[in-house]
Amino acid sequence: MLVVMQEGATEPQIQAVIDRMVALGFTVHRSTGVVHTVLGGVGPAERVDPADFEVIEGVKEARRIQSPYKLAGRHFCPAGTVVQVGDVDIGGPRVVVMAGPCSVENRDQVMHTAERVARAGARVIRGGAFKPRSSPYTFQGLGEEGLRLLREAADQYHLKVISEVMDHTQIPLVAAYADILQVGARNMQNYNLLREVGRQPKPVLLKRGPAATIEELLLSAEYILSEGNYNVILCERGIRTFETYTRNTMDLAAIPVVKKLSHLPIIADPSHGTGRRDKVLPMARAAVAAGADGLLIEVHCDPDHALSDGAQSLWPEQFEELMAQLRIIAPAVGRSL
Repeated sequence: MLVVMQEGATEPQIQAVIDRMVALGFTVHRSTGVVHTVLGGVGPAERVDPADFEVIEGVKEARRIQSPYKLAGRHFCPAGTVVQVGDVDIGGPRVVVMAGPCSVENRDQVMHTAERVARAGARVIRGGAFKPRSSPYTFQGLGEEGLRLLREAADQYHLKVISEVMDHTQIPLVAAYADILQVGARNMQNYNLLREVGRQPKPVLLKRGPAATIEELLLSAEYILSEGNYNVILCERGIRTFETYTRNTMDLAAIPVVKKLSHLPIIADPSHGTGRRDKVLPMARAAVAAGADGLLIEVHCDPDHALSDGAQSLWPEQFEELMAQLRIIAPAVGRSL
């Protein structure tokens, strides 16, 4: 059930509608826009006539929500959500670039990479401290030491930190260092983890699973939103198809589709989307042209000797070239960098 309040509706009027919805068995989620306050009710909508709410003072309209994702849908926040991470706005007019190594290896690597990506215009440093790898014998990350190094580099170069959390028991540790918690593609349907990151206040970046539909991605976001955390960022990172030339098939069409279906910001990860260094730049350019709110790019100071995903990591010089190109493309689609 969706209840849209009139422009200028008072707080007592809004609270009266909330109380009525709760009494009928709804869990109410409030979204305050520039003009209207929207109340999304998750509950027995099929047993309630929307007309009963439209006669309540201060209500503009009420209707049932037919889509399975009630809170992630565009109708819940028609103007779009902007996720604020300190002085960084994700989903606003500025395209936000997050860059850094696939995994944190040592202090020199992180500090050098952070300095180069910050100088080029990145706003967030990415890096894995806990690495979900296909083989149990490959590098699994430095753990808390990796998080500490990321935080040190970010503070020195005025960046925010994003890092992946693999298990709900890791949330307090990762949240102590990172500004954004990342839920990786392998965990997109780890519903216990989604609920737990939804119960903490820090923004969450949710990656699309390699075999997930767009609806499944939005339903996974719904788990986080339903726990009260509305600071969710979606990420298109490629899906598995019959094509083997690239690591994944970068589904750029998902970006405008999600923009139509959901109010949540969406960024693109062309590094995982292609798995090939030479394809990252063209797909990053295309993602911004398609409307992405940001990019997640792997950058390594010596990718040929990286402990993970070196083949898809850019040299710092390539990242600088990409940022120069994006400064031309972004204004052409009404954005800035």
